Amino acid sequence: MSETTTTTAAKPQPEWLQPLLEIGPLVIFFIMNWQLGIYWATGGFMAAMVVSVSASLFIMKRLPVMPIFTLVVVLLFGSLTLWLQDETFIKLKPTITNLAFALMLWAGLAFDRPLLKYAFGTVFNLTREGWRILTFRWALFFVFLALVNEVVWRNFSTDTWVAFKVFGIMPITMIFAMAQLPVLNRHALAEDGGERPS
Repeated sequence: MSETTTTTAAKPQPEWLQPLLEIGPLVIFFIMNWQLGIYWATGGFMAAMVVSVSASLFIMKRLPVMPIFTLVVVLLFGSLTLWLQDETFIKLKPTITNLAFALMLWAGLAFDRPLLKYAFGTVFNLTREGWRILTFRWALFFVFLALVNEVVWRNFSTDTWVAFKVFGIMPITMIFAMAQLPVLNRHALAEDGGERPS
């Protein structure tokens, strides 16, 4: 029975896949902005996001909810940027996306459903309190990212904003994720489902 279940289970995500799918479109965005300008970069970013999400769907055999939502926002704001020739829309995209993620996470908590558990429950095995704490912290972090994006794009050049989006956001996110390790360790469940001794 267990062998059958293992065979039919969803294919686990390769460790290299998520970083590649996230960084790839951003690198293309940076290079095209550097060489051709923000409007060509926006078009390239939109195409790269379509390829990234399609590759994730093909490899994982399932719809990745957060990347799908990000793709929709990228296509919407990217299209407005190109149609109206106004780079403000693509600069607003991170603000809208991060605030939307924060609201979704907080809405889940309001209904006693920590949504991060559904996204990362196959990676981490945490107590209910652990998922609640982690979800709340990530919601706050998404608000922080939205505020930082607003400060940068409103006060610095487009090239500076693009560079920060590519080379600033990812390290900040990694540092924040690493800072959550004590929560992961403190609220980790043992393999039998019981809490680990502290």
